[in-house]
Amino acid sequence: MNTHASVVVIGGGVIGTSIAYHLAAAGVRDVLLVERDELAAGSTSKAAGGVRAQFSDELNIQLGARSLEAFGRFEEETGQDIGLHRVGYLFLLSTPEEVASFERGIRLQNTLGVPSRMIDPAEAQRLSPLITTDGLLAAAFSPDDGHCTPEAVVHGYAAAARRCGARILRRTAVTGIETHGDAITAVDTTLGRITTDTVVCAAGAWSKAVGAMAGVELPVQPLRRQIAVTEALAGLQPGLPMTIDFSTSLYFHSEGPGLLVGMSDPDERPGFATDAHDRWIPRLAAALEHRAPGILDLRRTGGWAGLYEVTPDHNALIGEATSVSRFLYATGFSGHGFLQGPAVGEVVRDLYLGRVPFVDVTPLSAGRFAADAPRPEVNRV
Repeated sequence: MNTHASVVVIGGGVIGTSIAYHLAAAGVRDVLLVERDELAAGSTSKAAGGVRAQFSDELNIQLGARSLEAFGRFEEETGQDIGLHRVGYLFLLSTPEEVASFERGIRLQNTLGVPSRMIDPAEAQRLSPLITTDGLLAAAFSPDDGHCTPEAVVHGYAAAARRCGARILRRTAVTGIETHGDAITAVDTTLGRITTDTVVCAAGAWSKAVGAMAGVELPVQPLRRQIAVTEALAGLQPGLPMTIDFSTSLYFHSEGPGLLVGMSDPDERPGFATDAHDRWIPRLAAALEHRAPGILDLRRTGGWAGLYEVTPDHNALIGEATSVSRFLYATGFSGHGFLQGPAVGEVVRDLYLGRVPFVDVTPLSAGRFAADAPRPEVNRV
């Protein structure tokens, strides 16, 4: 293969397919997405599927809210049912510091149009009957949040991108990026050379290596996260919100007739391993026993491990490199990539076209670390 593209998007997860779709729908010709495996085979297919605008950082709130709007019209726009459940996000808060932090966040969210609110433990238990209120001081709830099916979003975007003229190469690995001076000239792949002057890195946990091919530093580390799925739960209420015990990071939401359950593992070390193991189960069981003991009675029927793409401040990298011409990137979302995918596709489209995006993402530039200007996100799971 020796072909040409006006822009090569590297990565076939939600970020890459959203970018490809938004570029092609805007009339950009010869958009080519390259994915080394199958679409959604990386982090997207292993995501918990949560969608929300409940963040502490103003940019994350805006990206989340814009994406929620897009998820709401996704089937109408692309023809793809994504199994969207607008059941809300419920953060359970156990310390005065957590309460104060979420109160500040909700004030900011409300100014940006997000209908989040603080509630008392009794109302939290009414919303999520599986929890106990022992030690709870308050909770934060936003009814517009929820969850949907990550793979469906990817395939919806991919099909819509193709209809708009984009091309997608699966099972094609990028092996190098050629430059002449400070200009990109080609992308080398296992299928051959693609001449182009523009690359968009949407490679998730693998972005650091892709950036290095063009001499661009993208401080992204892979970190394994695990999820368990339970057997059917009798009497499971259809409106069960995504429930997060913030102190422990335990979370759960309905998954078919059962539950999807997850939790961070502080013993996990950066790396690309995605094999599932049981070392995290004792800590998960202790958190469940304290906050949702009824879930312990459910048999585990499945689960998986996937990769977070983590940056030093647990916030995304979005922007365009200054060291080489026309190398754009959208990566490092630290667990928020799926839920921000629609809005990020819009933003990168506008950066490519030289338009002003709906939100200024300059503070998310990869250069913020060299400038000692991190932008931390508090409301992370």
